[in-house]
Amino acid sequence: MSATPFDRLLARAESLLARLEARLPAAALPPDWKRARAARWLPETRELRPIAHPHRIFAGQLLGIEKQKRKIDANTRQFVLGLPANNVLLTGSRGTGKSSLVKAMLAKYGAKGLRLIEVDKSGLGQLPEIYDRVATEPFRFILFCDDLSFAADEPGYPALKAALDGSLAAASDNVLIYATSNRRHLMPEFFAENEQTRHVGEEVHPAEAIEEKVSLSDRFGLWVSFHPMDQEAYLAIARHWAATLGAPPAEGFERQALQWALARGSRSGRTAWQFARDWAGRKAPE
Repeated sequence: MSATPFDRLLARAESLLARLEARLPAAALPPDWKRARAARWLPETRELRPIAHPHRIFAGQLLGIEKQKRKIDANTRQFVLGLPANNVLLTGSRGTGKSSLVKAMLAKYGAKGLRLIEVDKSGLGQLPEIYDRVATEPFRFILFCDDLSFAADEPGYPALKAALDGSLAAASDNVLIYATSNRRHLMPEFFAENEQTRHVGEEVHPAEAIEEKVSLSDRFGLWVSFHPMDQEAYLAIARHWAATLGAPPAEGFERQALQWALARGSRSGRTAWQFARDWAGRKAPE
């Protein structure tokens, strides 16, 4: 019995689909969390891609933020042990160690089952999907949102609010969110919004715009603030890194370190580290 025109068309279509499928990239495999301690969420492909060489930094290398280290370490230790712990918002001046401190927790607790997943702002709407991907894994996951801030009406803002508290799809017990930001309330604040604040008797009623902005940061159980460093703390960090890099402070060190900070407009751990690298590089030929 000869093939009908329809059969021939169907056979050609199947052959074409087979060739197209052969050209498509293979489906991404989930990370092997026994080997991978960090991954990055790719929102375009909805893929968790392992980070082969995570930035390793240790809490002992972070100077001048002892109080902040104690708070973050205590919360992370509770989480790794399976005890109640909070989502964390780290806010404050740039370069003061917010992101480095989160990475230091991975270095300290990675061998005890902690894993880090980096999620940028464009992936916040997919947080429930990430929750589902790791819910049955025998590890503890921190979803790390670095340098987070929002413009008005940006879609990631309500998505993060719902993920923290308010969505029917709750996060599993093995997931927390750690976010860093230079803004306490994660959104720009305008003077005009304060003009809408009302006073009823002795009570102050903030404007709705202010209440909305506060509502996101309020959903983080733990706030940790980082402040600008004074001159002595800045110089102590610069001296530490210079010695670590094999170029101990010598004549002119402090003057040059202060000039470096003045040019950057910032006295911070990051600025001190950058100056120490410059100092060590210039002193190496000597």
